[in-house]
Amino acid sequence: MNVLDILKYGNRTLLNSVEGLPETDWDVGGVCGWWSVKDIMAHLASYELLLAEALDTFLGAEFGPTMSEMAQMRGEWNDTQVERRKGKSVAEVLAEYNQAHQRVMDLAAQIPAEKYRENGTIPWYGAEYCLDDFIVYTSYGHKREHSAQIMVYRDQL
Repeated sequence: MNVLDILKYGNRTLLNSVEGLPETDWDVGGVCGWWSVKDIMAHLASYELLLAEALDTFLGAEFGPTMSEMAQMRGEWNDTQVERRKGKSVAEVLAEYNQAHQRVMDLAAQIPAEKYRENGTIPWYGAEYCLDDFIVYTSYGHKREHSAQIMVYRDQL
């Protein structure tokens, strides 16, 4: 698996799903549960920050604040992250996501390919998993799922 390609294509799919969407349509709820497109992007921005912190641990860093908070809050974490970004504009939420994604790409390029496939390197996710798994499930697959929801919403406009 080419991790940088997986990250690039997940990002491309997500950004294509929101490209050209009028800002007035970003705040309409019901796209994913009660979330709007802006809420979904806020949610994915928090996951991009989470992924950056996870990658950073492979380069010697300790768990960052996003990872620590997710571990403590569990089921409440998603809605809390979205709520924190409610006061931000669409441009601010997109900028936060894009900055976090750039950090992910920069960090991912520094990790040796064989490390991504090594089972047991992410015990906080599951001892039987490797970093490749985490990226496919919580980044690529996650973005594809929410992108599809956004596209269904766009079809209904």
